[in-house]
Amino acid sequence: MTQHLRLPKALHLLVALVSLALGLMLLLAGLTVQQIAMVTGIGIAAAGIALALRGFGIDDFHEDRGDDARSAASTAGVWIVRFSGVALVVVGALMALWPDAGAPWLAAGVALVLILHGIVSGIGAIRGDADRRASGVLIALAGIALGVLSFSWPVLTLVIFRLAVAAWLIFVGLHALIVLWRGRAAEAKRAAAPEHRPASRVASWSRTIASAVALVLAVGAVYGSAQLLGGTPQPAPDAFYTAPNEVPSQRGQLIRTEPLTIGVPAGARAWKMLYTTTRPDGSPAISSGTILAPADHDETTLPLLTVSHGTTGVVSGCAPSLSATPFADGAGTAMQEMVTKHGWVAVTSDYTGMGTEGTAEYLVGEAEARNILDASLAARQFSELSLSADTVVWGHSQGGQGALWTAQMAKVYAPDLNVLGVAAFAPAANLYGLAEADKSNAGGKTVSAYIAKTWNEAFPELELEQHLTPGSRGPVDRISQLCFNGSDAISAILRGTQVPNQIFPDSMLQGEFGDLLKKQAPTGPFAGPVLVAQGLADPLVLPKLQQQWVTERCDAGVAVDYRMFEGLSHVSLVAADSPLTPQIVQWTLDRWSGEAAPTECTSKTYPQAPGKSG
Repeated sequence: MTQHLRLPKALHLLVALVSLALGLMLLLAGLTVQQIAMVTGIGIAAAGIALALRGFGIDDFHEDRGDDARSAASTAGVWIVRFSGVALVVVGALMALWPDAGAPWLAAGVALVLILHGIVSGIGAIRGDADRRASGVLIALAGIALGVLSFSWPVLTLVIFRLAVAAWLIFVGLHALIVLWRGRAAEAKRAAAPEHRPASRVASWSRTIASAVALVLAVGAVYGSAQLLGGTPQPAPDAFYTAPNEVPSQRGQLIRTEPLTIGVPAGARAWKMLYTTTRPDGSPAISSGTILAPADHDETTLPLLTVSHGTTGVVSGCAPSLSATPFADGAGTAMQEMVTKHGWVAVTSDYTGMGTEGTAEYLVGEAEARNILDASLAARQFSELSLSADTVVWGHSQGGQGALWTAQMAKVYAPDLNVLGVAAFAPAANLYGLAEADKSNAGGKTVSAYIAKTWNEAFPELELEQHLTPGSRGPVDRISQLCFNGSDAISAILRGTQVPNQIFPDSMLQGEFGDLLKKQAPTGPFAGPVLVAQGLADPLVLPKLQQQWVTERCDAGVAVDYRMFEGLSHVSLVAADSPLTPQIVQWTLDRWSGEAAPTECTSKTYPQAPGKSG
């Protein structure tokens, strides 16, 4: 019988105590992602050392189990065990020594460990007992599937793996202490001559069925994960969105229109349009947009509603004019009522880079305002409609910021338009404050990913991609390809939950990038009266930050009609059954009829309706 080398009792005890300490630390201590990575890496490396030593004929706690057991493994199997052990040591060491790499990389290390373990287990099962072969192979495949799944859920993987490693370390530590207490001779004797009881057919089939169920669940989780995180294929802009060979040199010029038939409300007609605009640096650009008009109207001049849409994404397939529901964004119900019941025409810009070529300039206030004002100027050239030069501007969320900037720039940039008033619903008016407050939640990380991707190109001097938190660059690329509408919005938010760190480090928020965020706050003066509406249960655009912005504008002499709604969130604020819906319709009609607006700041809180929640 070949003897394995034994660890000294003192070292044996040290291994036991260290394992217990690490396990309890992982289980009970409030650790950061970096600390979890260090402790988990040490645990993985320890497991790799044990596996590698066994592959080289050294067993930590037992004597050799006999020549029969030794001869059952082929030379190739021994080398697989050795390689697996060394690989675990390398992965664990990298995790422990480089914890700042970011959760995606760390989770990838865990995923590789799971896949490697599954491969080794599968080979072992094939070479092992016949009655356990099928169940062993199925469990190994399930482990490999879970490893693949771990690549997509880095934060969840680290949380689960943290608990699993903690339990494993505690088990190893307790087992080692028990072995020392009982005596190594007795343990070795049991290991050398284990009682052999042939497995019953029922037990064998039970193991196989349970293993098959585990594999089905694991594969189902992989498939479901791919569906959730992958989003839905976005429509590709067709030839309509391509600029012609000859483009008008002036901004705000209509290039072409085409009827829209999908997602048009009953009692309305719609068109998509292509028009000229400019970027903040003054360079020419092309943008697309939509026109929504009442189906029945005479040849009289119709009131113009200028709409700034909220976040729908930052890539070309995310343009509202390409969506199956192009008019559902923001206060869509109120907009439809203005068109179909009151005879207004609503004009919306897709923004540059959303349907047309180029880069979207997400949450850049001046860029949004130029696109929005030029859309209304271009729509007034549409031969099938006669539109007034007077307009009221609306916007929700990103669109709220855009609407305020539109009213701020209108007199200088588009003097041919007369803005009668601006209504902003949960506007992202304090962008720097939101970036600071929302940096750790899923919605904030999704918005940050959109900013990081687009501002990296819009403001190359910032070199944003070079200064993101470790592990954020990959998630930013993936999130930016997802639109923020339909099922894609769920995918984007879920991916946001799997970014463990804030995307922008505090050093960036406190530097030039933070200064640029502050410059996106609209400050006025604004053309026409200002209405701001805010849900007090909004988890994204925080009410306290909105109140701060309103207070600052009021102190600067801007008359803001501030309306707060208890129990309403970011989305329910502009829902069809929101109490805000009839209010903004009436407020808009009042602006058109010339009703006097408050000349000083006013604020009012509306209670939550019974049975309603955000």
